[in-house]
Amino acid sequence: MEQLEEIWELRLYVAGKTAKSVAALANLKKYCETHLKDKYIIEVIDLLVQPQLAEGDQIFAIPTLVKKVPEPIRKIIGDLSNEEKVLVGLNIRPATKME
Repeated sequence: MEQLEEIWELRLYVAGKTAKSVAALANLKKYCETHLKDKYIIEVIDLLVQPQLAEGDQIFAIPTLVKKVPEPIRKIIGDLSNEEKVLVGLNIRPATKME
């Protein structure tokens, strides 16, 4: 019997189509397709369009990625170019011990 998989709810806060925002979304999609295939939802929130939404998740820098589900809620700031940091930060992959 197939186990019900939890859907990961990810929210990416950006401010317009800056190079960093575009890179963050591209990186996030790549990681999700690799590690969470068919088990994720990405919601992109442009704070130039909806600035009031920054307060709810306490967004102070952009781009910021917020993992809503599964808990605990996690935040990662930046263009998400460091895959290892993103996967560990989101709890997709446990931190590897440095030798």
